[in-house]
Amino acid sequence: TKLQDGISSSIARQKKQLKELSLAFKNYKSSITAEQEESIREIQSLIKERQSIFFEMEAYLPKKNGLYLSLVLGNVNVTLLSKQAKFAYKDEYEKFKLYLTIILLIISFSCRFLLNSRVTDAVFNFLLVWYYCTLTIRECILITNGSRIKGWWVFHHYVSTFLSGVMLTWPDGLMYQMFRNQFLSFSMYQSFVQFLQYYYQSGCLYRLRALGERHNMDLTVEGFQSWMWRGLTFLLPFLFFGQFWQLYNAVTLFRLARHPQCKEWQVSQRLGKPSSGPGFQRDCLALGWEVT
Repeated sequence: TKLQDGISSSIARQKKQLKELSLAFKNYKSSITAEQEESIREIQSLIKERQSIFFEMEAYLPKKNGLYLSLVLGNVNVTLLSKQAKFAYKDEYEKFKLYLTIILLIISFSCRFLLNSRVTDAVFNFLLVWYYCTLTIRECILITNGSRIKGWWVFHHYVSTFLSGVMLTWPDGLMYQMFRNQFLSFSMYQSFVQFLQYYYQSGCLYRLRALGERHNMDLTVEGFQSWMWRGLTFLLPFLFFGQFWQLYNAVTLFRLARHPQCKEWQVSQRLGKPSSGPGFQRDCLALGWEVT
C-alpha cells in the first residue's frame, strides 16, 4: 500500500542520515574535547538504539522477494505480519532441520550396512537434494522476515544442493562403488555431528535470548559468547575430525579422477585412455566383479 511504501521510504532516509552522522563522528574523532567525546558516545548509543527500532519496524513491512525466491515462488508476499507467526515459522525451520537430520542418519545407515542398491542410494541422494533446496527457500523467507542469517550459511546450502545433485546423477560403476561406502559413512557421521550441534547451539541461543542479547528470529547458527567454550570443547574434536574427513574425501576423489577407468564427469573429465592393466583388474576383483 501507499502507507507502507511511505514508511519504508522514510525509514530508508533516516537510516541513511544516521549512517552519515556516524561517519561524521568518526572523521572528527581526533579533534574533539573530553566533554564532546562523552556527548558523542551518548549520541552513538542513541543511533544504535534507533537502528534497532528501524530493524524491528522493517520486519513487519512487505519486501520484494530476492531473485531466488522470485524464481521459485514468483511475486508472492512472504512477509509474516505478527511476532507469533514469525517465531512459529522459525521454530518450524529448526524442527525441520532436526527431524531431517535424524531421517538422513537412519537412511544413510541402512544404505551403508543393510541395503546395497543403486536405487536406495538414489533415494537417499534425492532426499539430500530436496532437503538442501527446501532449506535455501526457508532461509530466504526467514531473511525476508528479519532473521539475520549470514550469507555464507545460505551459500553453503546452495553448494550442498549442487553436490548432492552430482551424487544423484553419478551412474553406477567402478568409480561410484569405490567411493560409495566412504561417502555413506561420512554422511552418517555428518548427520550425527549436526545432531550434536543442534542441541548445543539451541541451548546457547535460548540462554542468549533469556539474557536479552539475541533477537527472537535468530537461528541456531548465530551468536557466540566466551562462556560457550565450556560446551564447545566437547564438540571440537568431532568438528575437527569431520573437517579432516572432508579433506580425505577430496583426496579420494582426486585419486579417482586420475584413475585410468574414470569416465564419469561427476569425478572429473576423462584422463587418458582406459586400460585393463593389473591395477584395474585388482580393483574389480576387490569389488567382486568378474574381469573378462
